[in-house]
Amino acid sequence: MIAVEDFKLGMRRLAAGVSIITTLKDEVPYGLVVTSASSLTSDPPTLLVCINKSASCHAAISEAGVFCVNVLSRSDAHLAALFGNPERRAERFSDRSWKRLQTGAPVLPSAIVAFDCTVDKIVPYQSHTIFIGEINGVLFNDEMCEPLVYLDGSYRRLAAAAELR
Repeated sequence: MIAVEDFKLGMRRLAAGVSIITTLKDEVPYGLVVTSASSLTSDPPTLLVCINKSASCHAAISEAGVFCVNVLSRSDAHLAALFGNPERRAERFSDRSWKRLQTGAPVLPSAIVAFDCTVDKIVPYQSHTIFIGEINGVLFNDEMCEPLVYLDGSYRRLAAAAELR
């Protein structure tokens, strides 16, 4: 088995899209920033998110049974910083015009895409929980935006697309 620090260093080199996961419990919005959202199946349309059990949003998602994956654009990097800072938790939903789809979980209008999900399965594993969500609704941004990508401890720009052969 490798050392935890080697694992962390290796994972920092895996470029990943950045998302804000939101939920609504007792009419109170909760959210956190992740790079661990991924598609699972297309039939039925399903995705998964991995969330640390110590995250403030963890219990809210477990209890509410719904969540939304808001995939961020580069222009939303400031929101990733806000949602990643526990000391600014009270500000997270204060100045945005969040929408709602079927589940009621907050949806970010500026997201590249937002997936509104109902929790289908909860899989605890060590320090994290895997939430598998069946997608009930999707909100597409009308503009094609540059995604927010996280690599080696910072946000990065994608190079101009080149066709691979």
